[in-house]
Amino acid sequence: MWKDSLRVEAYGTLDELNAVVGVVRVMNAEMVGSHAQAEQLEEDLQWIQNKLFDLGGILATMPGQEFKNMPQVTGKDVTKLERIIDRCQKDLAPLKEFILPGGGKVSGFLHQARTVCRRAERLCVHLSREEPVDAVNIKFVNRLSDALFVLARWAAKTQGEPEFLWQRDTGK
Repeated sequence: MWKDSLRVEAYGTLDELNAVVGVVRVMNAEMVGSHAQAEQLEEDLQWIQNKLFDLGGILATMPGQEFKNMPQVTGKDVTKLERIIDRCQKDLAPLKEFILPGGGKVSGFLHQARTVCRRAERLCVHLSREEPVDAVNIKFVNRLSDALFVLARWAAKTQGEPEFLWQRDTGK
């Protein structure tokens, strides 16, 4: 398979996303022990990294080929992401303005992870138009980007990091 094939681009972008999530974990490790929420974030991110590795392996396997103990992404994994979102949103005020990426180290890198995740989603959707891709894999990446956004907001709030709100230019 060529290195510039759409399939390689898709799972390569998931690998890039996994690396960004790893950086978030490094930044978050500084808070573990002083913030209970940092420990929860570590647990969530560790699970997310493992699922991203599973998904990368799935996409790196040509359609129709399977091997023993092949990793899976299932509807239960999508549900787990939705539970993470719901758990975090309980601590957050409803959005009234757009959030600009940044704030603190942890939330800023979570926003970067979200944007890489959206690119991975676009590539997976594009790939699915040319080759078979299980719809649950695309749904997982879609919900993951939402989870990363909520985790960024939640980390900012629980770890005392600021959130940058978009300010409309009123021309004044």
